[in-house]
Amino acid sequence: MKRATILSIMLLFTVFGLTEAFARTFVTIGTGGVTGVYYPTGGAISRMVNKKSKEYGIKATVESTGGSVYNINAVLSGDLEFGVAQSDRQYQAYHGLAEWARKGPQQELRAVFSIHPESITLIAAAASGVKNVQGLKGKRLNIGNPGSGQLQNSKDVLAAAGVSLDAIKAEQVKAVEAPGLLQDEKIDAFFYTVGHPNGNIKEATSGRIKVNIVPISGLGIEALLKKHSYYARATIPAKFYPNATNQADIHSIGVKATFVASSKLDENIVYAITKEVFDNLEEFKKLHPAYELLTAENMLQGLSAPIHKGALRYYREAGLLKYINPDLVQ
Repeated sequence: MKRATILSIMLLFTVFGLTEAFARTFVTIGTGGVTGVYYPTGGAISRMVNKKSKEYGIKATVESTGGSVYNINAVLSGDLEFGVAQSDRQYQAYHGLAEWARKGPQQELRAVFSIHPESITLIAAAASGVKNVQGLKGKRLNIGNPGSGQLQNSKDVLAAAGVSLDAIKAEQVKAVEAPGLLQDEKIDAFFYTVGHPNGNIKEATSGRIKVNIVPISGLGIEALLKKHSYYARATIPAKFYPNATNQADIHSIGVKATFVASSKLDENIVYAITKEVFDNLEEFKKLHPAYELLTAENMLQGLSAPIHKGALRYYREAGLLKYINPDLVQ
């Protein structure tokens, strides 16, 4: 039996010849690094569900993972029940692109809802002189660890700006390691696709080495936006990082964090979790600054896999189907 497969555990206790049975379903939510937004997102959802564990018969736990690609694969293999994944990775997996090109379309992948926007964020040491993406040529750059969503984002941005991987000195470490490497002067810059404000970026901007958050814009980036519908313009508020050298908000592009599951996952479980989040959206929004602008409508945008039937059941009841791309309703 796989470690995190759904478990229906019957606890049988015999006391003085009487047997009482209790049933509970355990689900695990795959997130990301503990300093990113994925981990508190999974934690927020699990806490909301666990408050009503007796009502739903569900106990949720959170697992820190390598990120989007890992979560999607683990959800599809049954090692996780739910995962947080970037919207572009959801698209690529369902359509059999990028890491899934050899496996083909992952047609059992299902979308549940989207969450916060995630900006592709480029942090550079001020002394490096990097003012735009083209300025990364010849620099030591962390582009993201294998299995993370940001790795492909980094490659897309570099290619759009005309910077080949051969033109940089690429590192592929986890985002949690990058601020330390930058402050230790072992790299000049790093990419991180994340919701804001973010602890890793606060760390990177608060050390001895002065840093700049570099805009991601230009003609090549405009072409990238037209080519891939899952990318959209984004703005990073400078007020979140007062120790950076930036004086104004930073223009970038980004994706959305999405909540995904497998079509094989029990409809009642997905229904319960969807209902708990949407029925208590105002409470959910208070759990992290990145959720501040969430609405029921925008939580149904940026999805590219069919909606799980358990989530659809709730959206029909709540009158929210009008906000969903009809192509995703099966």
